[in-house]
Amino acid sequence: MRHTRIIVTHYGGPDELRVVAEECPEPKDGEVRVKVLAAGVAYPDLLMREGVHPEKPPLPFTPGWDLIGVVDRLGKGVSGIEPGQIIAALPISGAYAEFVCLPQRELVPVPSGLDAAEAVSLVLNYITAYQMMHRSAQVRPGQRVLIHGAAGGVGSALLQLGRIAGLEMYGTCSSQRASAVSDLGGIPIDYRHLDFVKEIHRLTSEGVDVVFDGIGGPHMWRSRKALRPGGKVVVYGLTASLSGGRLASGRRHRFHGIAIYGLYIAGGWLLPGRKRLVPYSIQWLKRLRPALFRQDLIALFDLLQQKKIKPLIAQRFPLAEARRAHELLGKEGVAGKIVLLCNGSSLASGPA
Repeated sequence: MRHTRIIVTHYGGPDELRVVAEECPEPKDGEVRVKVLAAGVAYPDLLMREGVHPEKPPLPFTPGWDLIGVVDRLGKGVSGIEPGQIIAALPISGAYAEFVCLPQRELVPVPSGLDAAEAVSLVLNYITAYQMMHRSAQVRPGQRVLIHGAAGGVGSALLQLGRIAGLEMYGTCSSQRASAVSDLGGIPIDYRHLDFVKEIHRLTSEGVDVVFDGIGGPHMWRSRKALRPGGKVVVYGLTASLSGGRLASGRRHRFHGIAIYGLYIAGGWLLPGRKRLVPYSIQWLKRLRPALFRQDLIALFDLLQQKKIKPLIAQRFPLAEARRAHELLGKEGVAGKIVLLCNGSSLASGPA
């Protein structure tokens, strides 16, 4: 049986995403073959495609951090899971495919009846938001937070989870996305026409308790200026490396941005003012404490079932149109999550 997957053979722009047809992979011992229903499209995919993300695999590779799928075939030694079961996974790469083989330990059961595009939004975006909010920042009701890119995939997740947590929320966004931020309970700040540091101090006088910054680079330092004494900037991304979805500096050294990132974080601890920069990495927390990832994802699926959260889906594309999806994400102002749909299905329904 043959299947389709997307590969990157050279680092570069969306044109480097190629559609290939090949034989389906066979699960090895301890692995499960998964029929992918939905794969998320995220900024880390763009950074990998450009060759600057520290997690990038060797060329050629298939992008795709997160997926929802159906158990299709079991490898030797696999038990406690059945074909037809709906699962979620965070493989970091490989999700842009109709079929993928993954270790059984990586799979998290998904409740029946959930929309696959909404469900896959939880695996990377909402886990990132949930863990930054409750494990890194340890927010308390009534605290003030500033969310950069508040209309995006992680930003909209932070707004929804922050509303549940009882936070006072501010969010940077374009003027076109201000209504989306307001609808989710945030006070929008147009970053193109306003200095967000001045605006935060105008609105709050002393600053916010937490800033969630996925931009990185010098932007982290400006975020620190929006804090009150004792506040934290939770830093989780390097989108400052991109401009219009392409590598901004032309420099493809995978650790260059990480080194600058580390210097800013160290500086935040050394300078006076008790304003800290706290790094967050979903993949490192998952590796160090895998039980937390499973626990938090199950909690989020429960919130989705109860309709307490509702992921924003910016657009759904067929798998073969991954290039268009990357082009769209590279443009500023996408509200919510872009999702690739595989195997002709947009709904995940089946036994949990």
